[in-house]
Amino acid sequence: MSTGEVTIPIGGVYASGEPMVIKTLLGSCIAVCLHDAVRGVGGMNHFMLPWGDGEREDAGRFGVHAMDLLIGAIMKAGGDRRRLVAKVFGGANLLDVQGPVVDIPRQNVEFGLTFLEEEGIPIVSTDVGGRRARQVHFYTQSGRAFVKRVRRAGAQVRAEEQARTTPSATYGGITLFE
Repeated sequence: MSTGEVTIPIGGVYASGEPMVIKTLLGSCIAVCLHDAVRGVGGMNHFMLPWGDGEREDAGRFGVHAMDLLIGAIMKAGGDRRRLVAKVFGGANLLDVQGPVVDIPRQNVEFGLTFLEEEGIPIVSTDVGGRRARQVHFYTQSGRAFVKRVRRAGAQVRAEEQARTTPSATYGGITLFE
């Protein structure tokens, strides 16, 4: 059986019970990978900020909604929530946000780890923080993840993230551009 590939952008969520490689490129954003080893079901999200409006069509950009969307997608693909384990990646300090000091990477990491702990989903590995972007490849059937810290892509990721954020009183000091 061949393995398909899918690349998810900021706000993306994907899960499959079929052999797939889910890819994403992270800066200050977080990717959470969930896996049910018994069923061979896995998935990944890519969120930008911990909290935000669930009424928006881009709700997956916010951790609180991205996690619910990912868990739902895993269950729809045949996974059992009680068997899920997690891997967490990202949260690099790449943003140069003007205005009040807002530590988006730290907030993202704390949100992801706290959410998983509160939901009783064991975290089996993490690679978070630092100052380098990460390329993540997650294999849905095996639950294996490969992470490469990339220096050259850091500028590309930083530009994309900054183009989508600006200081504001909304969403803990950050609001998404429309």
